[in-house]
Amino acid sequence: MRYVNGMRGSAMAVVVASVALAVAGCQPGGSGAGTAHGGVTPSGAVSSAASSKADAPKPGSSASGSSTPSATRPTPTPTAPASSAPASGGSAATCAAGSLKATARQAAVRPAGTGTGAAVVEFTNVSGRTCVLKGHPTVAGAGNGSPEMNVPLTVKPTGAATSVTVAPGGKAWVKLTFVQVQGEGDGYCVSGSAPVLYPTMVVQLPSSGAHQVALDDGQFAECDDTVTVTAVTAIKPS
Repeated sequence: MRYVNGMRGSAMAVVVASVALAVAGCQPGGSGAGTAHGGVTPSGAVSSAASSKADAPKPGSSASGSSTPSATRPTPTPTAPASSAPASGGSAATCAAGSLKATARQAAVRPAGTGTGAAVVEFTNVSGRTCVLKGHPTVAGAGNGSPEMNVPLTVKPTGAATSVTVAPGGKAWVKLTFVQVQGEGDGYCVSGSAPVLYPTMVVQLPSSGAHQVALDDGQFAECDDTVTVTAVTAIKPS
């Protein structure tokens, strides 16, 4: 009996010891065999997760440690685009007298009568540079074809004056409309004055010189030494 009781005591001691070891293996941080089956997270993984969580920036703070929200940072001011103005800058100069060649012809649209009625004067830019014409001309009848023996005509301007840019080889025009001679032969003037015949006319543009022109098909016949003139135009009159 003593031998049997001793065996039972020894067996109980072994069971108690085994239970103690099993309980110890289930405690946190224990190195029990259950770890290998995924029941317990390895300590190294816990340390890495804790470290990442500690290092993660809090909402509203930057990675550098600044507590200023990114939405409140000043926005850089955009640089203004470069100017698109031409590099040459300013406008073309007024055409000089020597840069123009003037010619004249009778206009297709003119008052009825036997005189000249109307003439179109054409200015061609014969220089190598672009220039500008502007304004209403003055007109004088040149006796005997000489500009020194001219008779200034009374000018009636019509239309607004605008700048006309004339490139090299380009053209601009003015139209002259006279008080028409009536009747046959030498004709007559409605006003009672005598008709006048001029071989040439002197047409002067503001700041662009005086130009003597002759008609390509006759002479200038008009009444009352009065002429209606248009401003310089880039559109050829009829």
